Amino acid sequence: MQKLKILILSYRSAPYGGGQGIYIHDISKRLSERGHLVDVLSGPPYPILSNNVNLIKLPGLDLFESFSFKDRVKKFFYKKGKSIIDYYEFFSVLFGGFPEMRTFGYRASSWIKDKKYDIVVDNQSLSYGLLKIQKIFPLIEIIHHPISKDFEFELTLSNSFTYKLSRHRWYSFLKMQKKVAPKLLKIITVSKNSKKDIQTDFKCLCKDISVIDNGIDTERFLPHKNIIRKDFRLITTASADVALKGLDFSLKAISKLRKKYPKIELIVIGKIKQDGHTQKLIENLGIIDFVHFKTGLSKEDISLQYAESSIALVTSLYEGFGYPAIEAMSCAIPLIATNVASIPDLVKEYATLIPSKNPEAICEAVEEIFKNREKFNKNSLKAREYVIERFNWTNVIDNYEQIFMKTIKEHNANI
Repeated sequence: MQKLKILILSYRSAPYGGGQGIYIHDISKRLSERGHLVDVLSGPPYPILSNNVNLIKLPGLDLFESFSFKDRVKKFFYKKGKSIIDYYEFFSVLFGGFPEMRTFGYRASSWIKDKKYDIVVDNQSLSYGLLKIQKIFPLIEIIHHPISKDFEFELTLSNSFTYKLSRHRWYSFLKMQKKVAPKLLKIITVSKNSKKDIQTDFKCLCKDISVIDNGIDTERFLPHKNIIRKDFRLITTASADVALKGLDFSLKAISKLRKKYPKIELIVIGKIKQDGHTQKLIENLGIIDFVHFKTGLSKEDISLQYAESSIALVTSLYEGFGYPAIEAMSCAIPLIATNVASIPDLVKEYATLIPSKNPEAICEAVEEIFKNREKFNKNSLKAREYVIERFNWTNVIDNYEQIFMKTIKEHNANI
C-alpha cells in the first residue's frame, strides 16, 4: 500500500509505568517496519522508541516527575518564556488537577500548524486541541477505555468527603473528554467492551468507532523451558493504589493461602506508593515478607518473572484490553482472571475465570491449579498458540492501514 507520513501524539509516554509508553513503542515500531515514516510527538516522560522512529519532544512542565511542592515551584519559576498554558498547568496541579492532556493538546495543535503529515493518530488525550488538528489533518483517536471507569472505581475506595473531593478535582479533565469525544470523526478502540463503554460514557456514535485488538510481541513474551517454576510463586501486574486493578483482593487471598501454604509468595509487576493504601494493607495483613514489588522491567525481564512463577493473577475490576492477561498467556503460565469487561472475550477458555472482588474465589482457583498442575500447564501451552494466532502484529497493522486509508479518503473528500 501507499507509504504514509504518520504523526503519533502522546501526552505522556513513560516506557515502564502503565501501558501508554509500551503501546506507543509497539505501534510506532510496527508501522515503521511496514515502510511508513513515523514521528512520535510526546510530552514527558518520553518513550523509548525503535531506531527507525523519530521522537519529537514537546516539553511541558512535567510537574508529576516529583510530588514535592518545592520542586514543582522550582520547575515553574525557572522555565523561560512562560506561556498562559504554563500558568494554567501549574495552578491546576497546585489545586489537585491533572491538566497534562489539555495542555499537551494546545501545544500540539500549535506545533503542527505548518507541518505536513498524511495522518495524525492521538493516544487518548481527547483534548480540545485535537478539534483544531482534525480540521487540518485526517485524525484518528485511540481510546483504550473511557477513563470515566477509573473515576467510578476510585470513588469506591473511600467514603471520606476529602478523598472524594480530591478525586473529583483530579478527574476534572473528564468534562473536556466528554465534550471532545463525540466530535471526533474516527475512533479506534481495543475491545468490543470498550466500544460499548465509549458509546455509553462519551456519547459517541457506533459508526465512528472501530475495534482492533492490540498486538503482543510473542518473541519476547515467551516460555523459558530452561527455567524451573517456583511451585508457590504467584505473579500479577498492578499499579499500587489504582483501584481498577483489584490488587487488594489478590493480597487478601495471599493472606488466606499463607495459612495452608507457608511458602506462597506474590510478585507484583508495578511500583508501590510509600505510605499509601497498598503498603498499609500489606502491613495490616502481615504479609510484608511474602509480597515483592518489581518496577522498571523490560519485556524480557517480565517474561523471566513469568517463567519463574507458577500462576498468573489478573484480578482487575475493569480492563479496556488487559495486556497482563495476554502477556501471561503468551508466556504459557496458568492464568486466573476476573470475569469482567473485556477479559472473557480476550482469554476465551484459556484462563480460569472468577468473579471480581472475591478473595475466596482466588484462593479456590489457586488451590485447584496446585492440585492439577499438569492439566493447567497443558492448557497454558494451548493459550500461547491462541495468542500467537489472534494477537499477532501482522493482522493488527493490516487493520490499522485499512482505517488509515479510509480516513484519509474521507478527509480529502470533505476539503
